[in-house]
Amino acid sequence: MIKLAVIGDPVAHSRSPELHRGFMEEAGIDGEYFAIRVPAGEVMGALRKMRDKEFIGCNVTYPLKEEALRACNVLDDEAVRIGAVNTIYFGTSLEKQNFIGTNTDGVGARLALEAIIGDSIALSRVGILGYGATARAILAQLSENDVYTFVWGRDQAKLNDVCQRFDARPWPHDNPPGIVISTLPPDAEIPSELAEELQPVDILMDTNYGERSTLRAILHRDVVTGEAMLEAQARASFDFWLAHLERVSPAESY
Repeated sequence: MIKLAVIGDPVAHSRSPELHRGFMEEAGIDGEYFAIRVPAGEVMGALRKMRDKEFIGCNVTYPLKEEALRACNVLDDEAVRIGAVNTIYFGTSLEKQNFIGTNTDGVGARLALEAIIGDSIALSRVGILGYGATARAILAQLSENDVYTFVWGRDQAKLNDVCQRFDARPWPHDNPPGIVISTLPPDAEIPSELAEELQPVDILMDTNYGERSTLRAILHRDVVTGEAMLEAQARASFDFWLAHLERVSPAESY
């Protein structure tokens, strides 16, 4: 039996256990998936404990994605560019017990948007609210798919940095993009000017979901919540684990 988990704080709200149990059932895999609360500053210890208990990997959610990156000793190019990890595979002894990290948040957002518009996202104008780990993952994915991206945030230094890193531009108040993705936390305050500019956009996606998706109530307009993005990134994470497991001989697998 394989064991997987999602770590974060808070984490009780996560739909990841439900989704991954479904993926395992579809694949005919005997396994379990847990939600484990891990406070900030305790990621490395938690990863070691899970590996000792024969977990094969975990997902990582807020606020642990940057800390998880530092805990990994093997990273793919996507994780390095983003500076955050949301998926970790615990290497077997064949792989020298590595923590192998990647990030699937960006591909999850792109696939969710393309399902909504029924077409490629290429050449679209997309705005991102925020510049944290999830925002950077989305910006990295969109920049690889020829999307014109714009970023809103209060901290000018952070805004300038993320725009430079991902070939994006600051938020265009005179001509807001038709597609906007909010990566802001549920309790974020939306300035009145920005709230007005978000009213006419064609698609507004909140990366939060369930009770944590508060943008609809704040703005009093239709909002696409983060369930579709979650499902797409979860599937990508599951495929990442399977790809590693398939490269490990039966004698080395858990």
